[in-house]
Amino acid sequence: MTTLDAGRPSSRKRGATAAEKADDPLMVMSVDKAFRVLSAFGRQYPTLNLSQVASVTGMDISSAQRFSHTLTRLGYLRKDPETKRFELTAKTLEVGHHFIRGSRFIDRALPYLLHLSKETEETVNLTVLEDTSIIFVSRFLSRHMLNTDVVIGSRMPVYCSGPGIAMLSRLPEDEAMAILDRCDLEPHTPATTWQREALAAKVRQARAQGYATAFEEFYLGDGSIAAPILDHRGRPEGAVNIAVSLSRYSPEEVASRFSSLIIATAHAISRV
Repeated sequence: MTTLDAGRPSSRKRGATAAEKADDPLMVMSVDKAFRVLSAFGRQYPTLNLSQVASVTGMDISSAQRFSHTLTRLGYLRKDPETKRFELTAKTLEVGHHFIRGSRFIDRALPYLLHLSKETEETVNLTVLEDTSIIFVSRFLSRHMLNTDVVIGSRMPVYCSGPGIAMLSRLPEDEAMAILDRCDLEPHTPATTWQREALAAKVRQARAQGYATAFEEFYLGDGSIAAPILDHRGRPEGAVNIAVSLSRYSPEEVASRFSSLIIATAHAISRV
């Protein structure tokens, strides 16, 4: 296995598996391959040559060439004429922009997030669940924010984030555990809760108290407290969280100071 292969994102975390795709008669595989090419790029691989595109996507060189060329002609990739390396263009932001502008969920949440941000003067985030990850879809930054490089569209593993545990806590336990079983459980820091039984206990605790916390589980020095936002069926539609620096608050202070605020905000946004 090459270094590039070792860092390849797991396909099971990004939608349907290969077997599920093969069993779906309506699945357009060329669309799947195009998005696999676009998803190959990121902070880890900001630019890729053709053989690397093929390696990361699992395609042969011929397929990688056709899809990379098509996406370049459509304006979603740029090819350096000298190095022959591809990179994403700003046009790829359009889909995300349309989602943010058209999301009723985000529109409904924004006034409450803004109020919580002004009330606490801390960083406030809105996240949604996508299989084994959470995705940041709105963010109000604090002047005390940590340099964690989190922006709208960033992902974090569900099991080591406050919002992730908060959302899992409002799913049926077998469904929550099935998500955890699909995660690549590993410690990102010495404080990460990553063993299955400990995570199950954390989900149950969050269900009982109405909020979840995570302290230095993904980023050192970072504390998070989160509560689930529920849809009309009582299922998690997203989560709101407050992120703070642990140089300013102890874990006990985070819970005592912000738990009632985060629960009230999540309840106000919920549709139950």
